Amino acid sequence: MKTIKTNILLAICLIGLLMACGKARVPQTYTEVNQLPHIYPDYINVTVPVNIAPLSFMLDDDCEEMVARFTFGGQELVTGGDCAQPALDEWRQLTAQAKGHDIQVEVYASQQGQWKRYKPFHITVSTDSIDPYISYRLISPSYVAYEELTINQRCLENDEESVIYDNMLCTTPSDGQCINCHHFQQYNPARMQFHARQNLGGTVIAYDGQLRKINMKNDSILSAGVYPAWHPWLNLIVYSTNSTHQAFHTRDINKIEVFDMASDLITYDVEHNEVRHLENDPQEFEVFPAWAPSGDCLYYCSAHFEFKDTIDHGLEVIHRAKEVKYNIYRKQFNPQTGEFGPRTLVFNADSLGKSATLPRISPDGRYLMFTLAEAGCFHIWHYDADLWTLDLQTGQARPMSEINSDKTESYHSWSSNGRWVMFSSRRDDGGYTRPFFAHIDKNGVGSKPFELPQKDPSWHRKSLKCYNIPEFMKGKVEISPQQFADILKTDGQPIVVVSN
Repeated sequence: MKTIKTNILLAICLIGLLMACGKARVPQTYTEVNQLPHIYPDYINVTVPVNIAPLSFMLDDDCEEMVARFTFGGQELVTGGDCAQPALDEWRQLTAQAKGHDIQVEVYASQQGQWKRYKPFHITVSTDSIDPYISYRLISPSYVAYEELTINQRCLENDEESVIYDNMLCTTPSDGQCINCHHFQQYNPARMQFHARQNLGGTVIAYDGQLRKINMKNDSILSAGVYPAWHPWLNLIVYSTNSTHQAFHTRDINKIEVFDMASDLITYDVEHNEVRHLENDPQEFEVFPAWAPSGDCLYYCSAHFEFKDTIDHGLEVIHRAKEVKYNIYRKQFNPQTGEFGPRTLVFNADSLGKSATLPRISPDGRYLMFTLAEAGCFHIWHYDADLWTLDLQTGQARPMSEINSDKTESYHSWSSNGRWVMFSSRRDDGGYTRPFFAHIDKNGVGSKPFELPQKDPSWHRKSLKCYNIPEFMKGKVEISPQQFADILKTDGQPIVVVSN
């Protein structure tokens, strides 16, 4: 009797193991359905990098069980159950074989014991690879919930995720800490910086294994450095300094308006710890610096605003928020002398009745991608925000309709080979920003975007965090969260402000 019970238990365990391993079978009998399946995330007819992690998805149609069959040539990958979860090794073999071609995907669903087969779709495997890592800040979608923030990194080649820094390491019951604006020099994970505000605040700079905390608070500048842009090879960072505030809409689809009452540009010499003013016109709100990959010019955004009334300046900006229109400018830069030239207008968004922010230049220097909305600078809260590109050779600008959705598109970054763009979008539910990727061809045209793959395809629907400031990296940040916390607990090195 004991032997029989043992054998039954072993059989149950074996069945469970086989199911867990995704040993699904393609149904032999089924009804054809002349429609595509409703899957989440939507990976139907997308283009993906050859080194991307497996694309797991679930079926949004009612079903008791599903099976997905991926094929290319004579190679087959079958998975099923509650969702499609391709095994990493099998996925890598399949994508390596299909490089430059299409993987065919068939989805089967069972309802009351009857199987049906949906119209097949394809996944194109590009010959272009993607940077192996990305980083982002995870934050609740609220204007006050910053007490629990992390900067995370994720390997795009699998589902491994780890914390770069957790602000709870420097938070006390009475004093919280906010972290923002992580940034890398030329995708190099060994050369990064981020800001901490409030408790133990300061700017942390990691450079080839060396950690420093910089205290940028100074009466000569508006604020500590915000929105960094590290020169491609010089140890020079351009920051904006901002007097940032927020207000709330009572009759508008946009919930919050984040705005600047003043903003300037400064340069920070990392080696000599020196700050210089770059742009500080009181009638201009300068923000969002970005270097050209060639290192010989700096792009940024600026809005012309003249205070007309005697009321509080913050109230005036709120009342006239729709008038704040940012244009994109450029300043030539001499890397040998460190001198900047005068500003020149690159894109006049104001003439369109719009506001342009977040300029990012492709690695080949050909295209400038930016975010366009009706007004203001904090487009992550604007439903009408879309991605645009400007061809710097022809001067032609266009909306990236092939990438945009009917909801917010905001922060974006180019892969190091210029063939992929990652951007924040709220297209899923309107409330949470999540990373999406699109292939960009030699003519600057994007493919259908796909969402960051997760081993559990329902993860983004269950997670209560937004992905903020997604950045590509060529490798993994090796400095531990505790090392970052330890440097933040020290006194920051005061900057030296140098007159121009």
